[in-house]
Amino acid sequence: MTDNKTEATLSSDVTEVRAQKLKLLREKIGDVYPAHFHRTMTNAELSAKYEGLEPDTETQDVVTVAGRVYSSRNSGMFMDIHDASGKIQIFSHKDVTPEEAREMLAMIDIGDIIGVTGTVRRTKRGELSINARDITMLTKSLLPMPEKWNGIADVEIRYRKRHLDILSNEESKLRFQQRSKIVSGIRRFMEAEDFLEVETPMLQTVYGGATADPFKTFHNTLKMDMYLRIAPELFLKRTLVSGLSDKVFEINRNFRNEGVSTRHNPEFTMMECYWAYADYEDIMGLVERLFETLAVSIHGTSDVTFGDKQISFKGPFKRVPMPDAVKDVTGIDFLSIKTDEEARAAAKAAGFEVEKDWTWGECLAFIFEEKVEGTLIQPSHVTHFPKDISPFAKEVPGEPRLVERFETYCNAWEVGNAFSELNDPEEQRRRMVEQLEQAHARGEKDKQLDDEFLDAIDQGMPPAGGLGIGVDRLIMLLTNAPSIRDVILFPARRNKAD
Repeated sequence: MTDNKTEATLSSDVTEVRAQKLKLLREKIGDVYPAHFHRTMTNAELSAKYEGLEPDTETQDVVTVAGRVYSSRNSGMFMDIHDASGKIQIFSHKDVTPEEAREMLAMIDIGDIIGVTGTVRRTKRGELSINARDITMLTKSLLPMPEKWNGIADVEIRYRKRHLDILSNEESKLRFQQRSKIVSGIRRFMEAEDFLEVETPMLQTVYGGATADPFKTFHNTLKMDMYLRIAPELFLKRTLVSGLSDKVFEINRNFRNEGVSTRHNPEFTMMECYWAYADYEDIMGLVERLFETLAVSIHGTSDVTFGDKQISFKGPFKRVPMPDAVKDVTGIDFLSIKTDEEARAAAKAAGFEVEKDWTWGECLAFIFEEKVEGTLIQPSHVTHFPKDISPFAKEVPGEPRLVERFETYCNAWEVGNAFSELNDPEEQRRRMVEQLEQAHARGEKDKQLDDEFLDAIDQGMPPAGGLGIGVDRLIMLLTNAPSIRDVILFPARRNKAD
């Protein structure tokens, strides 16, 4: 006979059965959700300690473990329980397990969290197991475990209900463990390079340090508008002015009120640093050392697989000036072009649609993005950016239209951005005023001049190299993740109704 029950009805039935078991457990043992349970080792520690135990060998060693039930066979005689470190098999049989403990088996469902005390043995088939002497219910799960993922709807669930994704997907679990290792690795690397970690405000009265729309909020007590930071740059530079350290860094959360894509999330993680008495070439070396160190720490080698590509993070990376890269691909020699009008004409003649008010530098950057960026698969430093789009970088000696700036690309993605930082206070003010006027012309009425930052620069900031690394994108590359949503535990999502 065909079962016409819907999936929702079946799920409801399962939930009701679990609720009934919870009621019975409360009557039988009282506290089904105890506050504490002492285990003597994790599953991974157990596996390591008994790695050399021969098959079909029993010990008298008593251990206590805990974990979530992932599988149950022969009415619970065999169960696999997982903790964060791995799995262990539990064996419950009348020859080794007291009747009171065996009575618990009928109340245990896949997804429950239990504690087990027993002796260690390895089965004839070589499976490390625990002969259960005592079983303790630690958490009764009222919902069934997910069985498998397929289709677009399930991908949506993975991002919206990350706990289910990690519970059922070892690849996802490993990726987030690797993320933690990478972030810690960045911190250790920067400290080993003598950088001092500092913290700057997330709530700012004047937003800046990047070109982006901010998230706006209101402080009730101070009765003033505030903004979630779009970048920590201007505060970190003030720290450099203070002389607190010649090298400062921050692993920071930034917030930009813009689009969502496979490479963009409204809140994201960056590592930003400033190095006094260094320039952008010093920073290139820092980036190369950092990327190689992280790749080796995760994979044991500087060679990383991403999709169908092999990417080498072994330095030095390729270095190419932006005008040269555009000339090599399109034949347009921007350095021989003198005016904005000529730049727009050259771009149009080559088949590019450019705006009527675009500058020489904007045309160069646009063509680079359209024709060159997608070719940069192996890690590469693109240098000599137009000054038009780089208000905080020093000019290239002998070429005032270009600045000492580079962006690091990999897999056609920008993953790093660095300057020889501008520290001439008069030039800095002029450029920031010009940038403010352009923002107001675009309708960004909230944009303000950061007078406190300019006052600090007037005090004198040493020459310095500055760097921002997109940590999420770097983690994507190092963990073979196709979407930024795969490396952010709880990415931004639309409302379920939408």
